[in-house]
Amino acid sequence: MTGGQGPAEAERVELTVGAVAPGGHCVARVGGQVFFVRHALPGERVVAEVTEVHRRFVRADAVTVLDAAPDRVDPPCPYAKPGRCGGCDLQHVAPKAQLTWKAGVVREQLTRLGGLTGAELDALGVQVEALPGGPLGWRSRVRYTVDGAGRAGLLKHRSYEVVPIDRCRIAHPAIQQLPVLGPVRWPDAHAVESVASTGGDVTVTAVADGATRPVSGPEQVREQAVGRQWKLPPSAFWQVHPAAADTLVDAVLAQLDPRPGETAWDLYGGAGLFAAALAGRVGATGRVTLVEAAGAGVAAARDNLRDLPQVDIVAGRVATVLARGQVTGPVDVVVLDPPRSGAGAAVVRAVAGTGARAVAYVACDPAAFARDVRGFAELGWRMAALRGFDLFPMTRHVELVGLLLPPASPHRARNEA
Repeated sequence: MTGGQGPAEAERVELTVGAVAPGGHCVARVGGQVFFVRHALPGERVVAEVTEVHRRFVRADAVTVLDAAPDRVDPPCPYAKPGRCGGCDLQHVAPKAQLTWKAGVVREQLTRLGGLTGAELDALGVQVEALPGGPLGWRSRVRYTVDGAGRAGLLKHRSYEVVPIDRCRIAHPAIQQLPVLGPVRWPDAHAVESVASTGGDVTVTAVADGATRPVSGPEQVREQAVGRQWKLPPSAFWQVHPAAADTLVDAVLAQLDPRPGETAWDLYGGAGLFAAALAGRVGATGRVTLVEAAGAGVAAARDNLRDLPQVDIVAGRVATVLARGQVTGPVDVVVLDPPRSGAGAAVVRAVAGTGARAVAYVACDPAAFARDVRGFAELGWRMAALRGFDLFPMTRHVELVGLLLPPASPHRARNEA
């Protein structure tokens, strides 16, 4: 950076790194120029190589660490480095410090996008909890991309370039042992998907032109959660961390405290994980309505919940189903578990108008969650409890479960005090 001009791609710049930012970056500033730096930690002095130049900011990778932070560790995976696999954002960060990193991102998003004050966040006690099993070997579903030579691998950060690997260190051990990588070639596939279920099933599926072709393993995999066995196709959505399903259900039930005879909604319900747990609490005299758009999820829910007559399953997009009045209130409790893009203003308004005494919002993206929290707040609702879970160790991703209460609600969750 010379002569008052901004940096160019591939240029190297010495930076002192500041606070964490969404996306697995830290922020640095030089001469008014904002840098989003990967592979760095707050407080470090690094040499960063510019990877992208934009009008308002620059992206860069820390390629040399001049002054290391105390929480820096050697990445356990040789591919978790600048210019290589982009799947893991935080392998250079000590596991406990990763939890602090993610909690910092959650606070920043809820402040900037959600409109919460520092005092409100302090009262919520924002933190991220580790799940059992450690930071490696947890991912039970892995999708590999196939390059032009037929080799399966993982993508570089913000790129379609495939990085051939020997094995993925965060993948479940059974997936690491599959004959998918290395010398194996996939000449007729665009991607290879592998699953190692909590029920002990292991499958491999090849993907080409949107169609899937079973390679090995059963056509349906078994999952264990909420005291039940689930059967679903490998392509159907299921949480990728083996402990995630029960962890999230426990958090949702603790916040909502569903009662016998109540009415509950499970929006974006997938295969029915939360619906099954809600049904167990509201009992035979209660009702649970599950809404899901994905055909595989609807089919899996109907198959797996057939023993629960108090559960109704509605196929369709949540926003459309609510707008058309295909499901209507009053309702006592709602589980809102939208995709990464969030629920959106229309769904927030519809849920807020149901008369529900409590909503448990399960979120995989802090930014979308924060925007929807603001939407609820503008309608008089408040966030009364929040828990964060590290469902995706070594990556930037974090899962949140927030309890939202309507105006003047007397309800208190058991873990809210």
